[in-house]
Amino acid sequence: MKSWFAAGLATAIVSRSLLHKALLFKFGRDVRALNSGNYRPLLGSYHRDAVLRFADGDHRWAGEHAGRDRIENFLQEFVAAGLQGEVTEAYFGGPPWRMTLLARFDDRALGPDGSVIYHNRTVLLVRTKWGKIIAQEDYYEDTARIGDFDRRLREIEAGRSCGTVVE
Repeated sequence: MKSWFAAGLATAIVSRSLLHKALLFKFGRDVRALNSGNYRPLLGSYHRDAVLRFADGDHRWAGEHAGRDRIENFLQEFVAAGLQGEVTEAYFGGPPWRMTLLARFDDRALGPDGSVIYHNRTVLLVRTKWGKIIAQEDYYEDTARIGDFDRRLREIEAGRSCGTVVE
């Protein structure tokens, strides 16, 4: 009986490890696609009724984005702003039918001259159900930075529409 238990335990540990590796691979691939301007792989990870809660404040991304259509708008704005991100740490917990992911996501954006005009650290709290994201909350290290970045983007956009270059 001990050998069956040990075999079962070993199988469970290996299976969980493989699941985590697969999730990290998929998440990394989706973020790389997002960084290249393709948000669709990441969008496909959200349940149709998912809710994404983003840092409050005076910026275009603030608030609650409920449903895949609103999350798609959010991701389109993310890509349009030229944001680039990287998952630097990730932790998983729970069974596949109710898994939680905590990830550190560092993001940045460059201005027209190539200089960094925004950078921040985020912790993503993601809840899934059978592999689909049902809820996500994004917590920023400095919530004022995203508002400042949005104002800077508006200046750049206004400069382009007037034919001037803002640096």
